[in-house]
Amino acid sequence: MGKEIQQVFQRKFDKVNSIVDKYERKVSNLIAILQEIQAEYRYLPEEVLTYVATALGIPPATVYGVATFYTQFSMKPKGKYIIKVCDGTACHVRHSEKLRYLVREKLGLDDSKDTTDDLGFTLETVSCIGACGLAPVVTVNDDEVYGQMTPEALAIVLDELIAKESAEQQTKEQQEKSDQRPARNGQAGESDDGKGCQGC
Repeated sequence: MGKEIQQVFQRKFDKVNSIVDKYERKVSNLIAILQEIQAEYRYLPEEVLTYVATALGIPPATVYGVATFYTQFSMKPKGKYIIKVCDGTACHVRHSEKLRYLVREKLGLDDSKDTTDDLGFTLETVSCIGACGLAPVVTVNDDEVYGQMTPEALAIVLDELIAKESAEQQTKEQQEKSDQRPARNGQAGESDDGKGCQGC
């Protein structure tokens, strides 16, 4: 039984191992290792931090210290889409709080909950994005910057993201369904609409 548990544990951390190996298991690469792990998991799970400490031969407190010191790291799961609303001075005086309120209302978030239950979206308030001339500013995953945002324009962006996420989720569910559907006698199965076989 002990060997089976060890194999399950090993499989769970195969990706972490490949990341640690990529950085030659050097303590000097700890930040880069944590960045890549966070990109993979969208946060830093506690058991992964302990595993990294063991793999690097350093105390877990050292890894936790780095993970909790830098604001780029998160110990809580984040959504696929991270929406950042700037609340720096320029954005604040141009009513960025209305944008934050809109995101919370549209996604069902509040002060105690900044990530949707399905891990689709996370809302963050940041002090400054560095685009004061475009205030108020909103970013999505740090790739897309939306300047001079209004609640109306942000509602359109959110609706597009929600529709995109919903379509991706439906595609994923359909794929899982078709993967689970057994073929009869090694032949292609009939389609859901009853109009013939698939894969002919």
